[in-house]
Amino acid sequence: MRIISYNVNGIRSAIKKGFIDWLKTDPADIICIQETKAERDNVDHRSFTELGFHDYWFSARKKGYSGVAVFSKFKPDNVTYGNGHGPSDEEGRVIQLDFGELRLINAYFPSGTSGSERQDFKFLWLNELQTWLETMRKNHPKLILCGDYNIAHREIDIHDPKGNKQSSGFLPEERAWMDRFYESGWVDAFREFHSEPHRYSWWSQRFPSVRLQNKGWRIDYINVTSPLKQDLLDAEIFPEVKHSDHCPVYLELKGPTK
Repeated sequence: MRIISYNVNGIRSAIKKGFIDWLKTDPADIICIQETKAERDNVDHRSFTELGFHDYWFSARKKGYSGVAVFSKFKPDNVTYGNGHGPSDEEGRVIQLDFGELRLINAYFPSGTSGSERQDFKFLWLNELQTWLETMRKNHPKLILCGDYNIAHREIDIHDPKGNKQSSGFLPEERAWMDRFYESGWVDAFREFHSEPHRYSWWSQRFPSVRLQNKGWRIDYINVTSPLKQDLLDAEIFPEVKHSDHCPVYLELKGPTK
């Protein structure tokens, strides 16, 4: 099972930049998208079905905002839209798909960069998520949580850790949440295969040279619960794919065949 997680910063914008042509290269069996900024009817979804994907969308109530989608060449046994957390579901932040005993969760974590109100919402959202995940693991021990977490966990995950100590996405409280998350039995799948620095998945658009100079952050993840650790086969980040200010992150693990 090959999985990609990708914040496209607007699916319609990404399509104009060649997203469909990239899908034609068969980059993965399951493509988890964040920040669609669209509803299914806003997009010619035949482009996905013609490539063999089943497509599932969970959009925000607010038009042109947030939203997640999954394009899968495996037909899921079940799809759940949202996670029952009202404010999160209104913003279209979580979609869940079951494949046998695997549950795949595609999540778009809130950003706190627009001010204290959204930062407070982010902290509340993170705490709600942790509680929800712990409850879910009792019945679904094999979980995959992919998405834009909007947090760089460690200094190795950000180009300028000293200069960003007080920046949303690298705040001590956010990094401590990530510590607790991994300590509770989650595995950073990318770091199982890559210990090297300077591997990032997002670059600020404020200065065009930032991406060229690789001054980025690793804030996109595909993480798994510990029972799946033995099934991990490979993980990667693809900075050369450029339809967004993010790039795709990749995980391969033992799973069902198509």
